Amino acid sequence: MNRATIYDCTILPLNKIHNRAGNITIVEGMKNLPFDVKRVYYLYDIPGGEGRGGHAHRELYQLIVAASGAFDVLLDDGENKKVVTLNRPYYGLLVVPGVWEELIEFSSGSICMVLASMKFKEDDYIRDHNLFLNILNTPKS
Repeated sequence: MNRATIYDCTILPLNKIHNRAGNITIVEGMKNLPFDVKRVYYLYDIPGGEGRGGHAHRELYQLIVAASGAFDVLLDDGENKKVVTLNRPYYGLLVVPGVWEELIEFSSGSICMVLASMKFKEDDYIRDHNLFLNILNTPKS
């Protein structure tokens, strides 16, 4: 796992095409994303004020988008923390490997869409925050 910081996670503006029939935003891997999309999933029916997540990835890159509604993303690199609010479907948060994330404070009816650089792989997840901190503080050999 690379040593990443919360400052490596950035908001990406996504192209919004508007016409009278409605808006469309197109996301293409390796074009307006720095990775090829291998998996897409979305979270919904999360009660207002609740949260999800609480993990880091060893290799996976993600683009997190509030497709509807709003929620916050807490980012933690073991030294710094910051909260990013997502509330527009034409902005996405790029989360890099090696950063702990928690999705919190969902508004009622929110939909969180995630575009991922890899198919699901359980051993890529670090689900225990203390283990995450230990991995960060273990010297590489």
